[in-house]
Amino acid sequence: MSSTIVHVSNEEATDSASVAHARDPFLAALGERVKSLRSRRGMTRKALAQSTGVSERHLANLEYGQGNASILVLLDVSRALQCSLAELLGDVTASSPEWLLIREMLERKDEATLKRVRTAIGEMFGTGGDHGHGGQARSARIALIGLRGAGKSTLGAMLAEDLGFAFVELSREIEKFAGCSVGEIQNLYGQNAYRRYERRALEEAIQIYPEAVIATPGGIVSDPANFNLVLAHCTTVWLKATPEDHMRRVVAQGDMRPISASSEAMEDLKSILAGRAAFYSKAEFEVDTSGAPMETAFSELRRIVRGALTLTV
Repeated sequence: MSSTIVHVSNEEATDSASVAHARDPFLAALGERVKSLRSRRGMTRKALAQSTGVSERHLANLEYGQGNASILVLLDVSRALQCSLAELLGDVTASSPEWLLIREMLERKDEATLKRVRTAIGEMFGTGGDHGHGGQARSARIALIGLRGAGKSTLGAMLAEDLGFAFVELSREIEKFAGCSVGEIQNLYGQNAYRRYERRALEEAIQIYPEAVIATPGGIVSDPANFNLVLAHCTTVWLKATPEDHMRRVVAQGDMRPISASSEAMEDLKSILAGRAAFYSKAEFEVDTSGAPMETAFSELRRIVRGALTLTV
């Protein structure tokens, strides 16, 4: 790797100043990061061009915020600068030396180690860790997670009645906050607005109910901040089911969209389940609701939750 000190010519500076007003803010910031990282590595633009196979002119446009570089070019540049693509693009976890040092420490660690780190961080900030460990009392808020059709509403209501707890169906609480249906929220205001309502509903449920059974929306795991709240303040149970059972139950609830969408709906459902399974598996407990009557699934859920809360079964 070259250790030549970087110099910017007067011509380059003039070119940069003349185009600055026309630059897209994101591309301008990207260019500044490339230039900064190149300087930090002590590389000339020529050396970077030789390392990446990208022309000096193309790299100059990139640094001036004028070139809309392809992802492959950025990948080559990140490799040559010995940084992650996230750092190049300005990811928050690459925004300071401390973030970078933390990222390096956690890189290539296994899931079990990362979970211990996440729990320790939660305890440090007072947002909770894994319940029932280290002398912590397990939360009496039971959060049921899983895809739509797993049985969260049905089993959740049964469990709440059995325990004498409040039953909170978070989707209904979201609709109360917004004054319209979940579908209307997403269609009219977008996914970001929906997540904000979801967080408000979740925070209120946590604040109001020290004891409750909460049926969460299937996509709550898609928002790390909201899912962290669930993990920190609730005892979590993943209600699992096969894609076929998910589909059958949704249709039985009166939603005919999966049928009208043809066989592609099943493939979409399988893809969603596969994408979320790693997050659902962060729950402390799992109950398989497929292949058995609902009463059997409820008995298993009741046994697990009462055992977790050290209640008489």
